[in-house]
Amino acid sequence: MKDQLAPLLIKALALLPLGLLRGMGDLIGRLLWWGKGRSARVTRINIAHCFPELSPVEQRQLAIHSLQETAKTAMEAGAIWRHSWPWLERRILAREGEDILRNKLAQGQGVLVLAPHHGNWEVVAPYLASLAHLTAMYQPLKTQAMDDLVLSGRSKLNITMAPTNRKGVMMLFKALQGGTIVGVLPDQVPERDAGSEIAPFFGQPAVTMTLIHGLIQRTGCAVCSCYAERVSGGFKMVVMEADPAIYSDNQVQSVAGLNASVEACVRRVPAQYQWEYKRFGRLPAHLRNPYKSGDNKN
Repeated sequence: MKDQLAPLLIKALALLPLGLLRGMGDLIGRLLWWGKGRSARVTRINIAHCFPELSPVEQRQLAIHSLQETAKTAMEAGAIWRHSWPWLERRILAREGEDILRNKLAQGQGVLVLAPHHGNWEVVAPYLASLAHLTAMYQPLKTQAMDDLVLSGRSKLNITMAPTNRKGVMMLFKALQGGTIVGVLPDQVPERDAGSEIAPFFGQPAVTMTLIHGLIQRTGCAVCSCYAERVSGGFKMVVMEADPAIYSDNQVQSVAGLNASVEACVRRVPAQYQWEYKRFGRLPAHLRNPYKSGDNKN
């Protein structure tokens, strides 16, 4: 019964207006800050490391705002999963840079879209799928009922979900070679047995996936970034060119270009990035781990 409660709650929340869901997110974000739990602590650390030029008061304000925005994403997720594309399309109030993606598709190339944990990333997949067939990787959830809900919500429209294993990677290669879109969350810390390099992110060393470098080198695909900025009444879709270094044959330079591409998105609307994620975790022993209690004042 316990495993069924979360899916039921999400389905109930999906019935509420977007404005009310966002208001709830504002409240939950403040509660997370006041509770001084893990999310608030990691957010504080990340913002202090990535924005040292901000005053303590400015860092605090950004941290609170970030927690609120992340809570809004969680509140909105059910509505995006449960509603149709026409419902969501009416809430996409502006589109910036869409011609970048359309032009790359028109050239017959596969397009690798970097979709960081920025804005409401659940909006990005259906948006991309409205332009061309989308293949995206999916990590199954531990709870079957939640996994069924999320997978069904993300698999509708023109979307194919690929498992996070060798078979899934081959699906990505095939999709790019076929001239369609592949969507990847590029800012996840890869597992220890997965390919990775250390590359700067906001000037800090970060373990970064090499999968994207491999996809580019083996398929010759085009690359761009995309995120759904939360604006009053809906969303603004933003497509940006990737940093040119991402195309480098040199893996270290390419991975640095990947992080630079994500950073360029985040700097546009810093509060809408998921700062409570331990982006600087799993670093080798010789590099400072900012989340260990002895390494920070938080």
